[in-house]
Amino acid sequence: MEPTFHQFSELFDQLGLASDEASIRAFIGKHAPLPDTLELAEAPFWTPAQAALLRDELLDDADWAEVVDQLNLALRQPA
Repeated sequence: MEPTFHQFSELFDQLGLASDEASIRAFIGKHAPLPDTLELAEAPFWTPAQAALLRDELLDDADWAEVVDQLNLALRQPA
């Protein structure tokens, strides 16, 4: 079975967020940088459902984990 690779925009779709490039950049620009001490899923801007999705995908090392890691890294960079 081949691994599934998801796009950044697909993760934003899963999170119920606008997923076009400009919206993704705006979201990251608005919320970055997250403090190193704050887990991605604990960020205050997520709804409980969004936080659960992010947490579960990382804990389960699911096929979404790689793109969740990419989002985590993007939100750690200075805006």
